[in-house]
Amino acid sequence: FQPEGVHGLSRLVDHTSFTWSDTGWRGLSLPGCVLYEIHIGTFSAAGTFDGAIEHLDHLVELGVDGIELMPVAEFSGTRGWGYDGVDLFAPHHAYGGPDGLKRLVDAAHGRGLGVVLDVVYNHLGPAGNYLPEFGPYFSAHHQTSWGDGINLDGPGSGEVRRFVLDNALSWLRDYHCDGLRLDAVHAIADDSAVHILEELAAEVEVLAAHERRPLFLVAESDLNDPRFVRDRDAGGYGLDASWADEWHHALHAVLTGERSGYYSEFGSLSQLAKALRQAWVFDGCYSPHRRRVHGRPAAGLAGSQFVVATQNHDQVGNRAAGDRSSALMSEGRLRIAAALLLTSPFVPLLFQGEEWGAGTPFQYFTDHADPELGRAVSLGRREEFAAFGWEHVADPQDPGTFARSRLDWTQAAAGAWMLAWYRRLIGLRHQLPELTDPRLDRVRTEFDEEAGWLVVHRGQVAVACNLGRESWTFPTQAQLLAASDADIARVPDGVVLPPDTVAILTDPPDHTGPPANPERIR
Repeated sequence: FQPEGVHGLSRLVDHTSFTWSDTGWRGLSLPGCVLYEIHIGTFSAAGTFDGAIEHLDHLVELGVDGIELMPVAEFSGTRGWGYDGVDLFAPHHAYGGPDGLKRLVDAAHGRGLGVVLDVVYNHLGPAGNYLPEFGPYFSAHHQTSWGDGINLDGPGSGEVRRFVLDNALSWLRDYHCDGLRLDAVHAIADDSAVHILEELAAEVEVLAAHERRPLFLVAESDLNDPRFVRDRDAGGYGLDASWADEWHHALHAVLTGERSGYYSEFGSLSQLAKALRQAWVFDGCYSPHRRRVHGRPAAGLAGSQFVVATQNHDQVGNRAAGDRSSALMSEGRLRIAAALLLTSPFVPLLFQGEEWGAGTPFQYFTDHADPELGRAVSLGRREEFAAFGWEHVADPQDPGTFARSRLDWTQAAAGAWMLAWYRRLIGLRHQLPELTDPRLDRVRTEFDEEAGWLVVHRGQVAVACNLGRESWTFPTQAQLLAASDADIARVPDGVVLPPDTVAILTDPPDHTGPPANPERIR
């Protein structure tokens, strides 16, 4: 524990002194669940672990299965995203420290909610990192965006690897977390015969057996490489799932029309349909933005091995103004985005406040006491966004940037229409086995680029979307399960969808073709 921050004295924590009440908790299974991402500092008015507890009942009523916490390891200052952590075993002092995190996990488990923690092993922050004074924790052998890489494969790397492994196991064992999200694993440099991720996956399996509850690891990677999640017997690392940001990019570009930066290579219904079937768009094909072939086919993987989102901290916070989808899409398209997310074969992730269409932005904020470091961060932020053509970038060091990013829970009442839609979709996901079926060969898509309609078939369930400018009739006699707009009407030969609407229907057995039918384009 670092009661006085990254430059203060350390305090030893006795994990046996905390009294847990979650002895009946049997864990969170990743397949079939819905996750909800939280930033502790902005999720509640208090900005603490205890403040987050006050809103857990809202999440239970929403129907999600687990919360995913952005990093909480001690970082510089009192406000930040947490990806500049330096004391990896210490829950942040401003959030409530070790006991505060334990109270949150205990309270979540008591309500039937699992807890996933975001952890960072590709670099440490620039302020308060004293590890080099204790041993060869870093090596110039590997260079990263943050400087010398963490020494996972050079002289003295055995103890460094043990430090990383023990940290991961501590969050799962001592803090009762159910899973870890591993930040930017493509930036973890390790030339060892046994990669640190493979070793971590093996040790987590051992711990899960001892704890008698499932524990899982989710990798964030932009490589589109199935090796991260393939079984170790098949030459993979054996992680449980991977974030799939291209699912977001394909959806976002279609629904918003944005084409700047990395969105420049997205925007067609064909790409969106591909993402809806397999999460990755670039699977060994040419990427115009990267100007090279990128990725590898996802053949043999299950939908439950991908985590997808319409919004998350990266895709919202890494915008100049931190504007959410609610500021970029119509109400109709927000409903379509939610429907495609929550009827997908993947693991859906919601971002705090998304369910009511929160109007508050989520911006990038820091609190570095060193003025030179603060100026460098602000300058780097402006340069990073040059490719998008964004000129007015919020200053991360300005306390107002953090204040603007705090959720305003009073807005939830105004967004009751959206909240009801999310609850209905999550309820359908829990009700219909087709919607949690992870078999990707059971997903079919149909679309018309010119007319702007798209249909996703999940067994006997069809999700029909009209993104065109004219009303469109989906030819079906299927039962209507949910509709995004009261203007959606049934006619003798089908269902009429006005522009920017979506309908979820259940088909009679003789209507839906073979599960593995190729996509049909009209």
